[in-house]
Amino acid sequence: MNDIRIRTATAADVPAMLNIYAPYVQNTAISFEYDVPTLQDFEGRLAHTLARYPWLVAEQNGSILGYAYASAFHPRKAYQWCAEASIYLARNERGRGLGAMLYNRLESLLQKQGILLLYACIARPPKEDEHLTLASIHFHTRMGFHTVGEFPRCGFKFNRWYDMVWMEKRLAEPSDPPQPFTPFSEIED
Repeated sequence: MNDIRIRTATAADVPAMLNIYAPYVQNTAISFEYDVPTLQDFEGRLAHTLARYPWLVAEQNGSILGYAYASAFHPRKAYQWCAEASIYLARNERGRGLGAMLYNRLESLLQKQGILLLYACIARPPKEDEHLTLASIHFHTRMGFHTVGEFPRCGFKFNRWYDMVWMEKRLAEPSDPPQPFTPFSEIED
């Protein structure tokens, strides 16, 4: 794991990240998307995210092994101290501690931005099946998240209903007045 580099994603990383993401769309209920985004759509997602939040990749010997990014929890200004996290690892890279490396770096950058609360929106199966397990919920629990909301049978994919849960992790205590939110482009990485 010493030779893994966590860095900010670039447009050159988009094909590799899309190759990681596509099986999650096609074969799992981890993503509730039905169709794999185009390369152009994914490039737009990256550019939109990097305008305000970090998008990180884990790289080893020039290969992208996974990625994690933050996005707005809600667009209204009062929520600017909250963010939502997402993470995707190449299927053969799970279980090596890579997810924790990505999230630890992501959380550190978000704290520099003034983010106080980090959320994760996670699909949950009523019963584990070939498309969805509880692995993401277990990972987030190990990372210090706890469940704050449950939405039973709200997502339909692969001809079955799945639940969704919101998990939360407090990154810092709020101050009064709060520290201003700083866009990712303005912090030292």
